Amino acid sequence: MQNRPLAAAGAILTGMAIISVIDQFLRVIAADSSLWTFHLIRSVMMWGLALAYVVWRGTPLRVVSWRGMVFRSVFLSSAMMIYFGALAFMPVAQAAAGLFTSPIWVLIFSVVFFGLRIGVWRVLAVGLGFMGILAVLSPDPATVGPLTFVPVLAGAFYAIAMISTREWCPEEGSLEMTLAGFTAMWLWGLVGVIVVGLVGPEAPAGADGFVMRGWVWPTAEVWFWLWVQAAGSLVAVMFLTRAYQLAEASYVGVFEYALLGFSALFGWLVWGEVLGWVGLIGIAMIAAGGVIIALRSRTAPEAEANAQAVSPSS
Repeated sequence: MQNRPLAAAGAILTGMAIISVIDQFLRVIAADSSLWTFHLIRSVMMWGLALAYVVWRGTPLRVVSWRGMVFRSVFLSSAMMIYFGALAFMPVAQAAAGLFTSPIWVLIFSVVFFGLRIGVWRVLAVGLGFMGILAVLSPDPATVGPLTFVPVLAGAFYAIAMISTREWCPEEGSLEMTLAGFTAMWLWGLVGVIVVGLVGPEAPAGADGFVMRGWVWPTAEVWFWLWVQAAGSLVAVMFLTRAYQLAEASYVGVFEYALLGFSALFGWLVWGEVLGWVGLIGIAMIAAGGVIIALRSRTAPEAEANAQAVSPSS
């Protein structure tokens, strides 16, 4: 099994940068469409783009373990749907803070279920990154309630999906896993369109009705941004998937914090949104945690090799 932490860090940072750019325009889609329509159409688009790439490449899609692929896709798609669903009843900052508990969950699950030995530096780096998230998001304690912790469940599901990428899908192709995940989200979208269509709730106008609408035929502008989302997401998720194949999930997960830094940058460039000093300090903390992880990931194999060389049993 490969262990290339620096290459994994580069892959996940690239994927996060792409996601942060295309997600800046999700608010345009949300104003005139629905969450369920979005996932239905985007998934079909991504399959079309992927199949065109497969034909051009001349290599067929191949699945090594259907069980591992399905397991991963179920938890990944569930995490995304819980997160987006939470946006219907809580501020984005709280929902994002819950989802970004995933590296903490990765650390816990890796130790409890796989016996992974985690050094103190990685524990401190994850803690530093999480405190940086809180600084960037600046949650309001007055809004905390039982529903606040729903996105934490999304973080747990996302962590399981990322662990399974390396533990149960190490031989799967990035494109195959990407398509499996978005197929699961297509199924969620189909179920959502049917259920919302049958229930028929009165959806508010604009982005507030994003989750409560059923099928909405896209406008020309929405069609354009759906194509941007499909192409960008396909490339970005392939980078993320590859990252979790190159190194342990406990190493890679902390680099997902970079999404907030990139989002702040592109939010300023696209919409003129500016972070305060607390947010900038938070980004610095996130970056520091990532540097610690990268350095420890590179030196850990050397330390283990030296320890074996001087061991009496060697």
